[in-house]
Amino acid sequence: MTSEQVADRSADAEAARQDGSGQGASEGYQRGLGNRQIQMIAIGGAIGTGLFLGAGTAIHRAGPSLILAYAIAGLVIFFIMRALGELLMYRPVSGSFSDYAREFLGPFWGYVTGWTYWLFWVVTGITEVTAAATYVNFWTKDSSVHIPQWASALAFTVVLYLANLISVKLFGELEFWFSMVKVTAIIGMILIGLGVITLGFSNAGDTASFDNLWSHHGFFPNGIKSTLMTLQIVMFAFLAVELVGVTAGEAKNPKKTLPKAINTVPWRIAVFYIGALIIILAVVPWSEFLPGVSPFVAAFEKIGLPAGAGIVNFVVLTAALSSCNSGMYSTGRMLRDLALNGQGPKFFAQLSKKGLPLRGTTASAALMLVGVWINYQWPGQAFTYVVSFATISGMWAWIMILTAQLRYRYLSNAGVLPKSEFRAPGAPWTSVFALLFIAMVIVLMGVDEDSRVSLYCAPGWALLMVVSYFALKRRNPQAFVRKPASHYAELAAATRAELDRAA
Repeated sequence: MTSEQVADRSADAEAARQDGSGQGASEGYQRGLGNRQIQMIAIGGAIGTGLFLGAGTAIHRAGPSLILAYAIAGLVIFFIMRALGELLMYRPVSGSFSDYAREFLGPFWGYVTGWTYWLFWVVTGITEVTAAATYVNFWTKDSSVHIPQWASALAFTVVLYLANLISVKLFGELEFWFSMVKVTAIIGMILIGLGVITLGFSNAGDTASFDNLWSHHGFFPNGIKSTLMTLQIVMFAFLAVELVGVTAGEAKNPKKTLPKAINTVPWRIAVFYIGALIIILAVVPWSEFLPGVSPFVAAFEKIGLPAGAGIVNFVVLTAALSSCNSGMYSTGRMLRDLALNGQGPKFFAQLSKKGLPLRGTTASAALMLVGVWINYQWPGQAFTYVVSFATISGMWAWIMILTAQLRYRYLSNAGVLPKSEFRAPGAPWTSVFALLFIAMVIVLMGVDEDSRVSLYCAPGWALLMVVSYFALKRRNPQAFVRKPASHYAELAAATRAELDRAA
């Protein structure tokens, strides 16, 4: 190892990863995310604008049966998260599923997963910061004060970028309060709705009833096929739930906080999705919902709460900012993971004095700004295609998590690798079921004319990944050599030892 390779903290992390010495299990990052923040990051990842806005279209298509769609999809998400949890407790790393794909499936799959997940968050960041700017216009459209959309987008991007450069703890605090807003709004809606149903107050008191879940042409008013066709909308609502895995390298006590966060997935989905939808559909019959109208706004209007639209607008604004904040966080970590493994520019490997991937975060934020400008100047069909690609690229991470976990379970059962302390219940069958379910959703996306656009960019991106992979492999063959299982077994043992000492 040359003197240049040990010139900064990132090189120490690289040395640990390459020689299996077990140093720097946190990869040079500072473990600044506590249990409170990890829990809220997990909750926030499971609650996005898909629930507050997108569910209106899904209700119009499927009626009350959408509740069942969310329940089944939520079960699949739990299987995915438990598969991720098993991998995280085997070897918690910030590269997360990219690193696991590299270890269990090969360098090519790690390369594709890392860059695809990076692109997912860049595209998501572009769309969310642009959406946040449009939400600001809700309060200024009827006033003399006019804030240009580009100015709001610029301000949000700069503020979130600076917050991510100060410390990982500040990122965690922002996510905590962003998630708190969403949680408070949902719980408030549930409590108000229960009051309307049981006590009969407000404008909706005479008609609100749990009978609305089946009395308007049944639980499947438009047939089972219509319910199946909403699954892609439902799965889109859960995108980013896997973000908790990226925090593994910076969690204060990942052996305790990550399993706890993952195990709360069922009740989070039961309360925030299924519970909220049951109450909303009991207050407002499904036949009164219109596509594109937030179900929360419709419920507030039915109850007679004039501030309902403003409340929901504030919630979706925080949800958009939360998503952009998560994008700032995850893109820098993914670029650094790729750089440390020789599958990305070495420029991104260096950490700041505060243990933050400054260069990767800066480059990603710059791309988000360019995207906002492009969206403002040319909001045409090409941009729509790129935005739609976020859905399929997000599900790619889930596919890699499940596939890597299946391979890991086989090797650990064979005694080649140590067994995880947090094994996924029902695996490998639950992981196989989740993979088949995702495959069905992708097929449905191809059948549905409205969501088919999500698949158009996938072949082009896949071709780019293949060509760039072999081009880089020719220039640097050593970076793409698959390491033996013994190498990762040593790293896993060293990581667990370091975490035990820290605890």
